Amino acid sequence: MNTQMQVDEILTRGVSEVIDLDRLRARLLSGESLRIKFGIDPTSPNIHLGRAVSLLKLRDFQNLGHTIVFIVGDFTGVVGDTSDKESERPMLSSEAVHQNMRSYVEQAAKLLDIDKIEVHYNSEWLGKLDYNEIGEHADQFSVAEFIARDNIKKRLDAGKRVSLREMLYPLMQGYDSVAVEADVEIGGNDQRFNILSGRKLQAHYKQVPQDVLLTNLILGTDGRKMSSSFGNTINLLDGAQDMFGKIMSAPDDLIIDYLVHCTRVPMQEISQIAEGIVSGTLNPRDAKLRLAKEVIMIYHGADAADEAERYFIDTFSKKEIPQDVREVTVKIDEKYIDVLAKNGLAESKSDARRKIDQGGVSLEGEKLFIDALVAEGDDDKVLKVGKKDFVKIKVA
Repeated sequence: MNTQMQVDEILTRGVSEVIDLDRLRARLLSGESLRIKFGIDPTSPNIHLGRAVSLLKLRDFQNLGHTIVFIVGDFTGVVGDTSDKESERPMLSSEAVHQNMRSYVEQAAKLLDIDKIEVHYNSEWLGKLDYNEIGEHADQFSVAEFIARDNIKKRLDAGKRVSLREMLYPLMQGYDSVAVEADVEIGGNDQRFNILSGRKLQAHYKQVPQDVLLTNLILGTDGRKMSSSFGNTINLLDGAQDMFGKIMSAPDDLIIDYLVHCTRVPMQEISQIAEGIVSGTLNPRDAKLRLAKEVIMIYHGADAADEAERYFIDTFSKKEIPQDVREVTVKIDEKYIDVLAKNGLAESKSDARRKIDQGGVSLEGEKLFIDALVAEGDDDKVLKVGKKDFVKIKVA
C-alpha cells in the first residue's frame, strides 16, 4: 500500500468526521511530521476495544512516522467527562484514578511503540492553573454553547441536574492541546465538543488550531454501547481464550463493524465477507471465527489465536454433541429450510421455518437465519435442531 492509499484509509476507515479534511490530507501527503494527540481518562482499570479504536488509528499514524502524544487524564479523570452520559458522572477520588491508571501505558503498548511516543499526565499543567487562567479559558466559551450539546440539552429538558463542574471539563481537555501543541487530535465522535474546544483555545493562544479526526463508537457484546459500566467490554488485558469467547458471544450484526474498527483486515476483503454473509454463502459463525482470530493476533499473537480457536471449538461447540451423529448429504446453495424438511428434522417447510425463526437451529453453535444457504465450508459441521436433534452436514 503506497502512502496515498495509507493516508486515504487513515482518513476514512472507521472515521465519523475529519476537521479540516483537505488540510489534514495535504499535510499528511506533504511528509510533514505531525504531533498526533490522544487523551484517555482512567475511569476504570481496563482499556477496552471501544477505546482501542482510536489507539489503532494512532498506530496507523505512527507507521507513517508521526509523533504520538499519549495523554493519561489523571486530572480530568477526577473531574469526569459526561459527553456520553445521560446523567451526571460522579467525581472520582485521586486515589481511584491513580489505581486505575497503573497499567494504562502498558496496555497502550500492545498497539503502540512506546519507546517512540510522548507520554504525559495532564496534572502536569492543569494542576498548576490558577483562577485567573481558568477564567481566561472560560471566557472563550458561552453557556449557550455548552447546553446546546444533545446529551446536556436532554438532561436539562428532563429536569436533571447539570453541575457547573461538568462545564469545566471541555476547558481542561481543550487546554491539553495547547500544552502539548497538538497538530491533530483523535477521539470518539462523542468527544466532538471537547476536541473542538482545543481548536478554540489554541487559536486564543496564537497556535495553529489542530485538525480533528473523530472515530465511530462501537457496541459491546450485548448490543449496547461498549462501556465498563455495562460490563459488556472486551478488554485489552483479557486472556486470549476469554477474549475469543467474548467475541464469539457478540451479536452477528457486529461482525463487520468489529472487522472495520478493531482489526486491519483489508477493507476489500471485509466487503467480500459482508457480501458472503448477506448472500448466505458464508456462515456468520465462520466470519466471527475469523474476526476473533484477527483480534487475538493483535493483542496476543498468532499462536495464542490458534490455540484460543481450538479451545473454543472443543469446549463450547462440541461439548454437547453426541458421539454417534448421523450424516445428511446436502448440496451447495441448498436452503437449510429444505435440509430440515427433507431429513426429518422438521415436519414441513413451514415447521422448519418456524424452528429457524425461533432461534432453535444452529450450525456449530451459530444460529441460522431464515435465508441461510449451504456453503462449501459447512462440510463436516454439526447441525443442531432443538435440544436433542444433531446431524453432520456432508456437502455433495
